[in-house]
Amino acid sequence: MDEEFLYKRIQKALENIPENFNILEEQIDVQLQIEYFEFAGKFRKGKDVGLMIEQKELLFDPSQPAELKRKILVALASSVEVESFRTIEKYFKNPDEGMREWSVLALQESRMLLQSSLLDEQQVFISTGLGGKGQKLRYFVVFLSQGGKELTAMQKKLLYDELKYVLDRNEGEIEEFTTKLDYTTAVVILPLKALLKDIFRGVIDECNQYGNFLKDDMVITNVKRLNPVEIVEILNQQKMGGEMDKLADEESSG
Repeated sequence: MDEEFLYKRIQKALENIPENFNILEEQIDVQLQIEYFEFAGKFRKGKDVGLMIEQKELLFDPSQPAELKRKILVALASSVEVESFRTIEKYFKNPDEGMREWSVLALQESRMLLQSSLLDEQQVFISTGLGGKGQKLRYFVVFLSQGGKELTAMQKKLLYDELKYVLDRNEGEIEEFTTKLDYTTAVVILPLKALLKDIFRGVIDECNQYGNFLKDDMVITNVKRLNPVEIVEILNQQKMGGEMDKLADEESSG
């Protein structure tokens, strides 16, 4: 699918999100989130939901297996009773090893269901791998240096200052900022409906007025923090793409 077309569809979808949305603030792997909701969907079709709710105290028994506790948590999360929410909340404060993220998802789902019941209106739940803060999302951004060169101290400061300035104007903030040999990464917070492409393109364009030291291409994701190996793979793909374009130009001119 064309990147520009996909971007416009995402922006259109964001415009239709109501004001009463909730964002998962925790940073939880997307695959685990999918596993949780698929598990919950299948389990709730069975006949054991009521039984698991009745056995909620087993959550606090360290001798009980994780599988049982996963079932109890998704069962409690499907209940509109305040007591069920309080039970999940209590467990969330001191979960078993390896169960914290599962309990976070159960707590968020339970809170949403309770709010829907009390307010008598459907709640919208938005989750990403990097989570968010309040009604804002967290993004991992990679700025690529021209020519594979490390930025100078002045260029690093210019990029940071310009990024902070633009984010401040768009109700955002910088959480992390790290410069490497041929790229710079940042973890930022921005409102859900922020125009990401315009914001980060503006940062690059402004910085490049002082030496054209950043590539026009960038990487923006809210799925996860990319590790150095993944970033290097992206850089290599770009280099390969550039070499192919150069070869095509030479062949057409020849």
